Amino acid sequence: MLELECRTDYVPTSAAAALGLEPVVRHHGAVAEPSEPADPKRVHAEWEGYSSPLRELVMLNALVAFVLELAMLVFVAWWALLLDVPWWARILIAFVLVGGLAVLWGTFASPRARVALPVFGIVVVKVIAFGAGALALWGVGGPVAAGVFAVVAAVSVAITTFVRARA
Repeated sequence: MLELECRTDYVPTSAAAALGLEPVVRHHGAVAEPSEPADPKRVHAEWEGYSSPLRELVMLNALVAFVLELAMLVFVAWWALLLDVPWWARILIAFVLVGGLAVLWGTFASPRARVALPVFGIVVVKVIAFGAGALALWGVGGPVAAGVFAVVAAVSVAITTFVRARA
């Protein structure tokens, strides 16, 4: 008979395992480990090297950074949709700008970026992307909100850069 067991010494090797969705199966007293070896290119979570309460702060910064990234894309799309051009051109401009920023971010600035840049290069890409978001927010009539967005983004980038430099 198969029995499912929860182990505390098991290190997850996939997203499913990290979420607890990959069971460890015990069959006749032997524990069956996952069949795939650990991925050597696996990106470790930024907070893995910290203990509480610093761990929670790094996790909170990761959440804030994600929200800022999404907000940046929304602000750029919002600005593009308010341009004084035909509706089809606004939609096209919004798709091109948001798509371009997403590709720029995914290629150079994300934790799983396809192109590895030095720290300075990553910071430059983030400044360009978040700067575009802040300028777009300013352009739709929110100069104070744009300033707050820029400051929060700068603090988040500084924390992320410091945390990743320690890893």
